[in-house]
Amino acid sequence: MLREAIERGLRRALELVVAACMAAMMALMFADVGARKLLGTSVPGAVEVIELLMLGVVFAGLPLVSLAGEHIVMDMLDHVLPAAWRPLQARLADLVSALLLLAAGGLVLQRSLRTLAYGDVTPALQIGLGGFQFAIGLLLGVAAAVHVLRLVGPQRQEPQEAR
Repeated sequence: MLREAIERGLRRALELVVAACMAAMMALMFADVGARKLLGTSVPGAVEVIELLMLGVVFAGLPLVSLAGEHIVMDMLDHVLPAAWRPLQARLADLVSALLLLAAGGLVLQRSLRTLAYGDVTPALQIGLGGFQFAIGLLLGVAAAVHVLRLVGPQRQEPQEAR
């Protein structure tokens, strides 16, 4: 019951982040195109901000995909493995995913500390990049944690069309 409440809260928070980023990207792109067509000039730094918002969509969306169990799957072995082995295969996939996401998150967090120390910023608007990298590292860690929860929790039945 606690696990479901945590998953629900996490899902809702990540959905809000993705939705806010998408809405901001849409509004900024609308304003940029409108300014270009009507005023002959674009919104300064619009491309930079849209790129940064896209990071929010991708990396906040990654744990959502993990929660839903909707990553791209390849079923090369499904027809040769006995059906009894499929739960083990799913748990192995979650273990490998968790380890890879955790390793990637650790590397990105290390990189973010260097970026913060160097003071790297975007070219036009001088927006600091270290905080974005730090957030990406944390979100990769969240995605890894979701796979750990899937690994140790009750096995979920995958949709038939995913097989």
